Amino acid sequence: MNSFHRIFLLTFFTCCPGLPAQDAAIRLMPVPAQMAFSGQGFRLDESFTLKVSGVGADRLYSYATRVLRRLSGRTGLFFSQDFIRKSDSAGSASLMIKSKKEGQVLLGEDESYTLVVSDSVVILDAATDLGALRGLETLLQLLSVDGNGYFFPGVRIVDTPRFPWRGLLIDACRHFMPVEVVKRNLDAMAAVKLNVLHWHLSEDQGFRVESKVYPKLHELGSDGFYYAQAQIKDVVDYAEQRGIRVVPEFDVPGHATSWLVAYPELASAPGPYMVERKWGIFYPVLNPATEFTYTFLSRFFGEMAQLFPDPYFHIGGDEIEHEGGHEAKHWNENADIQAFMQKNGIADNAGLQAYFNRRVLEILTGFDKIMVGWDEILHEDIPRNIVIQSWRGRDSMTRAAQMGYRSLLSNGYYIDHISPTDFHYLNDPLPADLPLSEQERKNILGGEATMWAEFVSPETIDSRIWPRTAAIAERLWSPRSVTDVDDMYRRLEIISLQLEEHGLTHEKNYDMLLRRLAGGGDIAPLKTLVDVLEPVKVYTRGRQKAYTSHSPLTRVVDAARPDAKVARRFRKAVDRFLTSTASGDEAERRIVEYLSRWRDNHLRLQELIAVSPILAEIGSLSEDLSKISHLGLEAVSSISQQKKRPDSWVKQSLASVKQASKPRGQAELMVVAAMEKLIISAGSMQLQR
Repeated sequence: MNSFHRIFLLTFFTCCPGLPAQDAAIRLMPVPAQMAFSGQGFRLDESFTLKVSGVGADRLYSYATRVLRRLSGRTGLFFSQDFIRKSDSAGSASLMIKSKKEGQVLLGEDESYTLVVSDSVVILDAATDLGALRGLETLLQLLSVDGNGYFFPGVRIVDTPRFPWRGLLIDACRHFMPVEVVKRNLDAMAAVKLNVLHWHLSEDQGFRVESKVYPKLHELGSDGFYYAQAQIKDVVDYAEQRGIRVVPEFDVPGHATSWLVAYPELASAPGPYMVERKWGIFYPVLNPATEFTYTFLSRFFGEMAQLFPDPYFHIGGDEIEHEGGHEAKHWNENADIQAFMQKNGIADNAGLQAYFNRRVLEILTGFDKIMVGWDEILHEDIPRNIVIQSWRGRDSMTRAAQMGYRSLLSNGYYIDHISPTDFHYLNDPLPADLPLSEQERKNILGGEATMWAEFVSPETIDSRIWPRTAAIAERLWSPRSVTDVDDMYRRLEIISLQLEEHGLTHEKNYDMLLRRLAGGGDIAPLKTLVDVLEPVKVYTRGRQKAYTSHSPLTRVVDAARPDAKVARRFRKAVDRFLTSTASGDEAERRIVEYLSRWRDNHLRLQELIAVSPILAEIGSLSEDLSKISHLGLEAVSSISQQKKRPDSWVKQSLASVKQASKPRGQAELMVVAAMEKLIISAGSMQLQR
């Protein structure tokens, strides 16, 4: 939170000394562009009513009705109003929503709004009904409580998004995600003002859309897990009702094994092909040298263009040329393709892919679609009317913008990498020092969080998306100056619980998975351990153990969550203990509580492991946590008493910490770095707390 927002918070507290600070404190995510607290507040009771005036699409009335129900659910108040309708009679209401026009769910549509809360009325004024949707979510987040009941604090908010493209990619191919998973995530996206669902629908491991033009695509390439066209239309409409665009991705020419199972004549090498069960980069690739490929794609893309009305259409285009040595092997070994390249003066495979992409661009342009692709499609021979999505690094996004292409950032937003929230939060698509002119900066449309599905199931996907994606949503909506990490984490805990009302499972499935692992036993000792575990990062999990699409996703590593809250709090407490005399005593008390619990936990967990063999793989992690917690307690005692530990103790203790840092069961302890700090401080000659 920047100084502007802090000033007005201080003003609010000064004007309202009777309101507890924790009730009046700002809890919005994303933080609005401008906000000023007045000191007034609107009290809620069962007479609360809502009215829409001006011009608005039907979606505003249905959205407002859902917001009223959510408000009733949060407060327990029995509001007399049932549905918000166009036919509602004119007159005043507690909440007046004014929309000037019906917005189009298109890139760049106005999503701004002004929200004013006084003691007598709440007024939400927006240029479009889409802006009104965003403002309603802000109002719900403002809901506060004190000894007299629920209220909205007095405030004036003027808000508009920083970037027009704020997305979440859901991969439904590597593991299929049923419609209900997609819908609950759409609801959560709307709650934090994301506005693009990037739906990854074809991959080596599965083709996920019904095609009536080429039915063998879903019949042979999906293992029976695909979306019927009626379901696609339903999801697109569901998203539109929430002001969210749906951009489909059909990955070509690589990552195409599932296409070739059904239609091997599209391939660059002879078949037969089978749906891929493993993860990685594979040789199968479409043949860019035959007209059959483009005839096929034209008919298929034409069919899909009717299902997905958004102007943007993603073709993938990634990982044809791969540094690991693949280098489009099937292209290289196909004599006809090599002859085609020679005849047409195509120097290399990058040029061949550029030729393919130009042909696909012509097809999509014919259907009034704008082509989007991963940064591998960036090539000087491609027209500038496409969009580049950068996943390999910020440099490709910057270079694309400099060349005149519009671009998106996903590098740094790969939530499947299990990076901590603050890593994503501080990853700005458009930092002040980016070497772009003002005109080039306009080419940066925004960004997308990417949820690739190698290691998630419908039970666990929410825990990988949320709540971290709410922080990414703030980065894409709020002013660049909003960068207070501690305050972000404070607000994130509030938002995470609010998101549960949409049916998300990121909080509740944690205990469920632990209960299953415990086989009916007491989960307390297991939870004590898993609270400080995280899955290994980036692509380490697949390197440590061979996985297929049928491998179980029910182990401790699947229950363990990214950015483990207990571990993060311990690390913060250690930092305060070692650096701040003012808060050192309280931090010491908390550290001792943590360490004592962890030291004693292993004996209890051993009893559970004995009757639940699935837990055996993390038994040594539990034992190591107990050992280093004992060492941590010794270190804290020495630091408090200003008694230096001998070098031999430090050396042996650090060896134990190093052993504890080794992952087991594809999970790792997230408190070892803080333990190391304690041990080194206990052995330091400069103990000056």
